Amino acid sequence: MLPFRQVDVFSSRAWLGNALAVVHDADGLTDAQMAEFARWTNLSETTFLCRPTDPGADYRVRIWTTSGELPFAGHPTLGSAHAWLEAGGRARGEDVVQQCEAGLVMVRRAPRLGFAAPPLRRSGEVDGALRDRVTTALGVDERDVEAMAWVDNGPGWVGVDLGSARSVLQVVPDVAAFADLKVAIVGRWDSATARSIGADVEVRAFYAAGQDFGEDPVTGSANAGLAQWLIGAGALPDSYVARQGSVVGCDGRVWVEARDGEVWVSGDTVTRIEGRVDL
Repeated sequence: MLPFRQVDVFSSRAWLGNALAVVHDADGLTDAQMAEFARWTNLSETTFLCRPTDPGADYRVRIWTTSGELPFAGHPTLGSAHAWLEAGGRARGEDVVQQCEAGLVMVRRAPRLGFAAPPLRRSGEVDGALRDRVTTALGVDERDVEAMAWVDNGPGWVGVDLGSARSVLQVVPDVAAFADLKVAIVGRWDSATARSIGADVEVRAFYAAGQDFGEDPVTGSANAGLAQWLIGAGALPDSYVARQGSVVGCDGRVWVEARDGEVWVSGDTVTRIEGRVDL
């Protein structure tokens, strides 16, 4: 039996963030056991905390979806750091250093848990054929797209700027057209609405793998990639709050800040279930 937590990430209000399953002391598990449990939880990600193999790290995390392992993901980073700290983990420095397949990721603790966005593995222009696939999958006209770019920091995201937040909320994806696409879309709220809802932009993230399709409740990696792209292009300010999950019954908030050449992605993180799991 291994210690287990289920964590609500990117929301301080119960059940409105993105759920993450975290298994502690997982060094003795095989890949097959991790994959099997991740499929069983049926969550977007399940993580397994292990001893670090890099001397600069405080812990190592393995991040699994229902269909395979990821080199990096955002809400699993915050949820895993939260679970590690809550279980008595002690960082050697002011920040927590997480080791994952993508490398070392810094996680700061205040004012809320936040990670330094890792470098994009792929950025820049999306070729014409893929651009057509993305607009078709989103059910939008090419003229509705203000900009599109690769924002891939591990999962494989393509970012789409639709200009307005209301345009983002109006998207009805063509599930059959998604195939293997992972697409994050963003739009801006007017100042009055932004003040009333406590968010400057609206984000949605769609992912597909084989027959599986979903809309993620709140996505750290997608928000990180969008921020690196659009802050860098001058299309978003250095500091803003994103809302995500509105269409799928959630109400997440992601705090984004560009500082000293790095983009930080932060959110509230709360344990909702604690116990032990037999793997």
